[in-house]
Amino acid sequence: MELRHLRYFITVAEELSFSKAALKLHTAQPSLSQQIKDLEDDIGVQLFYRTKRKVELTEEGLVFLEQARLTLTQADKAVTMARQVAAAKVQCLRIGFVPSAEIRIFPYIFPRLRIKTPKLQINTFNLKESDQIAELKKGDLDIIFINQDFQNEHFASQLVLTESLIFMLPKQHPLAKFAEITVEQLNELELSLLSHKLSQPLSQTILKYIDQHQIQFKAIHETNSIAESIEAVHAGSSCAILPSYMQALATDQIVVSSLSHMLPCLDVFMCFYRTTPSQATEQFLEEIRFVFELDQLALYAS
Repeated sequence: MELRHLRYFITVAEELSFSKAALKLHTAQPSLSQQIKDLEDDIGVQLFYRTKRKVELTEEGLVFLEQARLTLTQADKAVTMARQVAAAKVQCLRIGFVPSAEIRIFPYIFPRLRIKTPKLQINTFNLKESDQIAELKKGDLDIIFINQDFQNEHFASQLVLTESLIFMLPKQHPLAKFAEITVEQLNELELSLLSHKLSQPLSQTILKYIDQHQIQFKAIHETNSIAESIEAVHAGSSCAILPSYMQALATDQIVVSSLSHMLPCLDVFMCFYRTTPSQATEQFLEEIRFVFELDQLALYAS
């Protein structure tokens, strides 16, 4: 049993819905269901009653919920208290990221690093891009993954991958039956758009596409999370344009449709200090450049 199992369990217990919990956790519902089943098998008790209509905690689940929350609180406290001591003994790498990096990059890099440097401690932080840049400038993050090319005399930036965007539509909408939707037909729809405060590059890319093709949506509603955008599509109230990795979170009430004019792409950049990095940062850069076939850049100031 790992702490992530407790976090998954607590989220499902609070939402009393596997689909809503999956959206909140940015994971696929089948994967979440399997994680909860593994947890129940591990501790040997049933934590939830599940029916097609609802999810409820068992008596054992209620007791486990209280203790799980205490465990996570204590774990967070332990991490905070031990961080300075551990940093002196163990190599530590602090990485900020946008969600696409967690899915498209980390699974290919972290296992290699753990094999080659088993004592390396990797801490990841899912933060807004503006917060990532601020933390990098303060020295509280070693590497960040964002959707903008952030570089200057102090910081280097390298393109790692390009993420395509997809168009999501409620399954019951009349346009969902079309093999291809014209931009003129989009004028019939309302759009859920992730707030520029959370991802300015994504918002700007989509708004530029809308302006370029003179699309007149009935309305554009800003959302405070990707999960909120997907939920609006699921409810049938709007469409959404999101990174392609979010297709894994689409429900059976959502379809991904093709547009007559190809949607733009979103770049994922890796940014870090130009000055000589720590050994842990060097190791990470070596692995990611090998796996993603990136050029070795002349980055470091003399």
